[in-house]
Amino acid sequence: MNLKYSTLALLFFLFISCENDLNVAQQDAQTEKDFLNNPENAVQLINGIYNKQLDYNMYSFSWIGITSITSDDADKGSSLSDTGADKHKMDNLTFDAGDISFQDVWNGRYEGIYRANNAIYYLDLLAIDASLKNRLIGEAKFLRALFYFDLVRCFGGVPIIVDKIDINNNDLINQVVYTRKTKVETYAQIETDLLDAIEKLPLKGQYGAQDFGRASKGAAQALLAKAYLYQQKWQEAYNLSGDVIGSSQYSLLPNYAHVWREVGENGMESIYEVQAALTNGLRDYTNVQGPRGTPDLGWGFNTPSTNLESAYEPGDVRKNATILYRNAGSLWDGFPTSSAWNNPRYNYKVYQSQLAESWNGDKGNTAKNLRILKYSDILLIRAEAAFQLGFTSEALVRVNEIRNRAGLTNLTSITLQAIYKERRLEMAMEHDRWFDLVRTGQAPTAMAAAGKTFIVGTHELFPIPTTEIIRSGNRLSQNFGY
Repeated sequence: MNLKYSTLALLFFLFISCENDLNVAQQDAQTEKDFLNNPENAVQLINGIYNKQLDYNMYSFSWIGITSITSDDADKGSSLSDTGADKHKMDNLTFDAGDISFQDVWNGRYEGIYRANNAIYYLDLLAIDASLKNRLIGEAKFLRALFYFDLVRCFGGVPIIVDKIDINNNDLINQVVYTRKTKVETYAQIETDLLDAIEKLPLKGQYGAQDFGRASKGAAQALLAKAYLYQQKWQEAYNLSGDVIGSSQYSLLPNYAHVWREVGENGMESIYEVQAALTNGLRDYTNVQGPRGTPDLGWGFNTPSTNLESAYEPGDVRKNATILYRNAGSLWDGFPTSSAWNNPRYNYKVYQSQLAESWNGDKGNTAKNLRILKYSDILLIRAEAAFQLGFTSEALVRVNEIRNRAGLTNLTSITLQAIYKERRLEMAMEHDRWFDLVRTGQAPTAMAAAGKTFIVGTHELFPIPTTEIIRSGNRLSQNFGY
């Protein structure tokens, strides 16, 4: 097979679509000099990276499958006969390298990386205000680091592409696109991008209203703190999470249930979220998980498990803010629940209100933002890093901040398991649980308790998509056990 029909070839055609998305005027309508001196073109280059996050192969069905349905937080849901292509295999941990979910996640992230690389390349050529250029490069590097963070958590070391690639240079493609770097090297690139982004980006509060929701210094610090946590760089995770906490830019929302509703979007607890609008919405994220049956609100996948349900303490407000019960009578907006829905429980955090939130009748293209980084996550990172460093008093304080908002009494002492438990319940159904189980070594025991078999030495990573290995001429190596 011709090597041009590879990940890189896909990304080449993507750049064409990216230019269309950005509505950049054709070159016969303006000179190259005009293009390079127009700051609006620079902003549109970056907007193209943000827009990629709305696509189906980013945070929709496949991402939901491999980050949530795999875990003990969720079951496949829907109906017994509807497998969702491969979601039954995600639920049973019987997935393999040919499953579409892994291909989607791989493609989506590299498409985003390609947009980021091209944006950085062209930004260097643009003759625009230096401070604006720096900020935009910082945004591109934050987004590129976020995409690589998803990839390294899923697949381990991956090909690292940080430059604009000539798709006619087969030697370079083989060396860069079809050569996996190590996990350590991949994290090193994430760190490099984020450290630069921290220097270039403004604080959240320094953005004007027209730029609200863009990546900020706090977002870069938060993501770097999380990357440090995954590498067990406890002191660095402790320091960076402390910087976010000390910035005075963020705090917990008083009402936990508001965090995932429209009223909480870009609020005091939000560090970074995918921005969606009625005219440019998040593709099928809510639709995949909406209650299935009559009335039909979605496909009914990714339903909270009884394992998660039983993990909450009595009085924990997070339970009823996370689990939507079909026998509840009515939802928070007055919408009636239905005994005709297929499953007894659904993910309440993704519920899109037709009565009290922005709604145009299109379930597959909603204006509901997706939270990627939250302040509560940073408090828990600080707590875990503090505990690992022996700062148990601070770990206890941070955990109790979380518990107080949840309506629970203070703990009087702290253990690592208590921190893990609070993390699970605080972040339930938010795509972190599987990765947390793997990175902390809890996965074999937790999966066994959920009736699933976690294969040690294999399931710590997902398989590299078979199609990518074939396209690479077997230059890309497969993860062990697949």
